[in-house]
Amino acid sequence: MARGVAAKKSVRQAKPPYVLDEQIGFILRQVWQRHTAIFARDIGTNLTPTQWAALSKLAETGPCSQNQLGRLTAMDVATIKGVIDRLSARGLTETSQDPEDGRRLLVSLTRAGQQLAEKVAPNALAITRETLAPLDAREREMLMALLDKLR
Repeated sequence: MARGVAAKKSVRQAKPPYVLDEQIGFILRQVWQRHTAIFARDIGTNLTPTQWAALSKLAETGPCSQNQLGRLTAMDVATIKGVIDRLSARGLTETSQDPEDGRRLLVSLTRAGQQLAEKVAPNALAITRETLAPLDAREREMLMALLDKLR
């Protein structure tokens, strides 16, 4: 009888073929949760990460179509529409007809949106630094290069 108990214990102690804590998706989600907590604490204004992505990309590129902005910020059509609707309701973005194609609307920052993007950019840079703080400079560079390769 003791032999059967010992056999069951050794089976239970064997490493399962799939260990959640070792999976890239799970690890990336945990890192994202940590980054999101830092972002919420330190952004300095009432912006979500997706709203900040849209604002900062518009500050970087200038006016573009909502569809193009979605591609540039890795957001699907429904998500970018909601983000722009919320930013426009706050007076941070506006839409206008594309002078080259009257069927298309261009999204651009308002003066308030541009000012907010400029004001918040140092906070966003500090958030990135804190997210990467556990790594030394070489590790940060390597991580960014590896993540870029996986993109």
